Amino acid sequence: MPHPFFFAVGSTNPVKVNCVTQAVRQFWPAAQTIGVNTDSQVSDQPMSDEEMFAGARNRAQQALAQTPDATHGVGLEGGVFDSPQGMWAYAWMVVVDRQGRTGKGQSGRFMLPEGVAALVRQGLELGEADDRFFGASNSKQKAGAIGLLSDGRIDRLQLYLQGVTFALLPFVHPEFYDLGETD
Repeated sequence: MPHPFFFAVGSTNPVKVNCVTQAVRQFWPAAQTIGVNTDSQVSDQPMSDEEMFAGARNRAQQALAQTPDATHGVGLEGGVFDSPQGMWAYAWMVVVDRQGRTGKGQSGRFMLPEGVAALVRQGLELGEADDRFFGASNSKQKAGAIGLLSDGRIDRLQLYLQGVTFALLPFVHPEFYDLGETD
């Protein structure tokens, strides 16, 4: 019999799967997680709040649909937002359950160096732009831009952990939330 809390993560990226595992076990220590391949159905490099949210929601819904024993699907979609102040990097997190309820959260935002932002504006994904700018390798499956910029003091997992926790809060305290889908 599956555990009462089984979370299917819409990614096989170890940073994202480990992040969700840590977040859910804060509330449900015996919860299980699994990573599954999903398609965000948004561009490879999301460039807006709306696109990141849609990608996270799509991943959460697909992960749940692909994993019959899962009780919840989780989607994490990072991206950038180019503003007059500069280019910001952050992510949306969405958790869905089999009753159609949805929880939402975001990571913190941080400013990208103009050299990285320029590469993203030229069409590179943020991970590739980071690797090129910082001389790194596969940074998006490791510490990410935040890890490179903070000298390892904050890594991608830590950046995303609060956002996943935020998205779980309506499931921790459903008595305080209307969990119907509202985009």
